[in-house]
Amino acid sequence: MRNIFASRTGIIIVGVAIGILATLLQKLGNPPNMGICVACFLRDIAGAIGLQRAEVVQCLRPEIMGFVFGAFISALAFGEWRSEGGSSPIIRFVLGAFVMIGALVFLGCPVRMMLRLAGGDLNALPAIGGIVVGVLIGIFFLKRGYNLGPATRMHPTVGAIMPLVMVALLLFAIFKPAFIFASESGPGAMFAPLGISLGIGVAVGFLAQRSRMCFVGGWRDIFLVKEVYLFSGIAAFFIAALVTNYATGNFAADGLYHWGFAEQPVAHNDHLWNFLS
Repeated sequence: MRNIFASRTGIIIVGVAIGILATLLQKLGNPPNMGICVACFLRDIAGAIGLQRAEVVQCLRPEIMGFVFGAFISALAFGEWRSEGGSSPIIRFVLGAFVMIGALVFLGCPVRMMLRLAGGDLNALPAIGGIVVGVLIGIFFLKRGYNLGPATRMHPTVGAIMPLVMVALLLFAIFKPAFIFASESGPGAMFAPLGISLGIGVAVGFLAQRSRMCFVGGWRDIFLVKEVYLFSGIAAFFIAALVTNYATGNFAADGLYHWGFAEQPVAHNDHLWNFLS
């Protein structure tokens, strides 16, 4: 079956759809300029299950569960699901840790970076510069043969672990057992209704899996192979989020959003660290 989302037009449609949905999540209760942020939401989930104790960022974010469910459903439905792993796990773990540290220093993953810019937060510009420089450094090593090695086929149980973990987290979000922490103030206390967050998460996960949408790979492909397929999705996402912000009144005179570096929601204006992270 032809994958309509794997075309240039398809990924632009996906970018527009995700940009609109992410911005609407902000109107429905998620923190400002944080309709979707994978890093921030994982931090909040870590806080909810007691792995960190910052009281203002503890929340079981259904969007993350939805991303996994949507991608899992898509992969199963189109015969692309397979359990693989074993390729340089220690290196991947360390790199993943530094990705999260960097994202949380900036206060946002590459998705929120574009959302922040679409919400008028110009502190995203140094971060975009940092993404570009980081990609160029990565390309330098790729062209000299750096490779983490091929993944190997593993037992299906391994591939089912993460979806099962997300099922457990969803049950915790629904039934709210006493051992789950929940913020009473700050970003962790701001969230859209569970059903809407979960539904949008499933839709985004499904679309991302079908289109291979990637907010870092798009920058990589421009410089490495002179291909703008993935970047088309990023650009469409930004434009859709920007238009939706204006259409829903976020930039109104009494709105929270404004263009500039100072007094942006859930942000800081240390440009050096925004770039380095």
